[in-house]
Amino acid sequence: MYMCSKCGLAGCGKGDLEKTLPVCPSKNEELVAKAKAEYSDPENKLIAHSAACTEHGGYCVDTRLVEIMKFAKRCGYKKLGLAFCGGLMNEARTVVEVLEYNGFEVVSAMCKSGSMPKELIGVEPKDTMSGHPEKEIMCNPIGQAMALNEQKTEFNILMGLCVGHDTLFLKYAEAPVTVLAVKDRVTAHNPLAAVYTAKSYNRKKLFPEGGIQID
Repeated sequence: MYMCSKCGLAGCGKGDLEKTLPVCPSKNEELVAKAKAEYSDPENKLIAHSAACTEHGGYCVDTRLVEIMKFAKRCGYKKLGLAFCGGLMNEARTVVEVLEYNGFEVVSAMCKSGSMPKELIGVEPKDTMSGHPEKEIMCNPIGQAMALNEQKTEFNILMGLCVGHDTLFLKYAEAPVTVLAVKDRVTAHNPLAAVYTAKSYNRKKLFPEGGIQID
């Protein structure tokens, strides 16, 4: 089992495989060879090269949004898709304004598009905010992905989709995808805040007696 998070040696980052765990993906020659071969694919090579240049050029200087635009320009993407949460409508408008100002064409799709009730997927009244799954509209990430696919976007940006909804969008999107922001209502969409306080303020929430339980 690979356990990179428990290594602490990180010799792979310096090309020194002596400073890695005995079971390490870097020591799996077959795996490394397969991954290396995939970078010869023109699209993969373009994305990887553009990402490396964007990382170097904006290191500790550019915000995520600026990096996304520079990456997209390096790749030659002009038609972008924005799949966003309806709770971030104002933020989505600003993002689109920024992208359009910088020369991109932007197709946007909100999470509630399709107006499908939650009863469609068998959600019970107790698991809805209103108690009426036949009226409460579900998020529709599959529809968001299909809408952007239909519009033939070249590169998609995810903003604020819930856990699981982002999973379905990634499953159905045809164009490459990056993430601008993820949903975390408790931390103002900064999920690492919980990680940084995992051993202090959030200890009881993240390490509860008996482990996390489903409500």
